[in-house]
Amino acid sequence: MRLCRYEQDGATRVGFFQDHGVTPLREVAAAQQVDLPDGDSLLPFLPGGALRDSVVDLEQSLADGPTPFDLPLDSVRLKVPHATPGKLLLLAGNYSKHIEEGGGRAEERSRTFPYVFMKPPSTTLTHPGDPVRIPACSPDHIDWELELGVIIGRTCRDVTEAQALDYVAGFTVVNDISDRQFRPNPERAEREKDGFFDWLHGKWHDSFCPLGPAVLPAEPGLDPQTLGLQLRVNGQIEQDASTADMVFPVAAIVEFISGIVTLEPGDIISTGTPAGVGAAKGRFLKPGDQLEAEIAGIGVLRNPVV
Repeated sequence: MRLCRYEQDGATRVGFFQDHGVTPLREVAAAQQVDLPDGDSLLPFLPGGALRDSVVDLEQSLADGPTPFDLPLDSVRLKVPHATPGKLLLLAGNYSKHIEEGGGRAEERSRTFPYVFMKPPSTTLTHPGDPVRIPACSPDHIDWELELGVIIGRTCRDVTEAQALDYVAGFTVVNDISDRQFRPNPERAEREKDGFFDWLHGKWHDSFCPLGPAVLPAEPGLDPQTLGLQLRVNGQIEQDASTADMVFPVAAIVEFISGIVTLEPGDIISTGTPAGVGAAKGRFLKPGDQLEAEIAGIGVLRNPVV
């Protein structure tokens, strides 16, 4: 069962997430006479966490159906599943068709390597239901990018692809919002690397990384390369793909990054977007648009655009 963070009556809590609502974890634990420590982090309850066995046992008590504690989704405010990742890492060009729709040429995995960049988590992470804000400094080419997010559960360094999934706590939905034509100082003197930094800086605007609505625990046997992806703008399907289409699968990404930098519990890796972005169609986000980013088995991440 999926887990989420939510706010009610000014307090942030942990719950079991279902499409129709949230079941408060602590109320279920109290009914089963299970003591849980204070805090609203999901990490202790995910694979690799100290309380994982407890939450699995509690989950069994929900098998009989609704409980007296269930809360409808419209009565709570969903929060990002992990609010303070030490690192928020994202991939560029990890789906062949997305590379091709942007005018590039996809290479075989053996002939290339993952492109990894970062976003500032404290200002880009955006809760489910909160708005994506179009920046006044560059408002005309703001785009969507649905991606599978990976939450690290255990410290890992130099792991092999065969070991990598053992260090993953869970999976969530990411919308890597992008400014496709950010161009600071139009009167500038052109330099060789301007294009790269324009692209990179266009990833950094405030609110440009919605995350949620829940985490699918990385249980043994769960294959993250079998998940359907679909992004809708105002109800119209724009992206429709599968994580099976990644050039570098999740395990290979964790191997690559952990060979460069130590990955720590709570770090988030966003694994790249499939084809169907707005730039390829000449369609971009505008105020009033409604985004729905969905990954099968995890849920729908909804955000308005303002």
